[in-house]
Amino acid sequence: MAEAHKKGLNAELVMEDLEACCRTESACIQCQREDCVIGYAKQCIRNYQKEPKKEVPEGAQHVPTMDFKVFDEVELENAVAHILRECKDCKEDHTEDCIINVIRNCYEVGLLGDVQPYEGSALQYLMYLKENFPDKSIQIANIYANQQ
Repeated sequence: MAEAHKKGLNAELVMEDLEACCRTESACIQCQREDCVIGYAKQCIRNYQKEPKKEVPEGAQHVPTMDFKVFDEVELENAVAHILRECKDCKEDHTEDCIINVIRNCYEVGLLGDVQPYEGSALQYLMYLKENFPDKSIQIANIYANQQ
């Protein structure tokens, strides 16, 4: 049986962020569901809400990296900061298919154009963003630092 997150996951906050990032059918004409990074993340979090498991089976492999829609950057920056707060900083125990990692990967594709390396530490990740995406990292770091 898959293990649940030790501290849990604020699935409601994640779903609120996903809803804020979603372009809706008014912008997309027709929802692409799991072929859209936000749609895929929504499906993952819905599955988590039904049965809270730490990992999404083959979740990282199924992130739709070819989704080139333009999303609201501010909403995605907020969502990245929020999901980093949900991260358990598992470091060497980090897995690519962790629900939090899969959701963050979806945000990365929408905001940064592709999945970024993550080594189980939110702080290391923020430093990586500062070095590689300085314009986007400032807002993410500010939101992350000011969350309670």
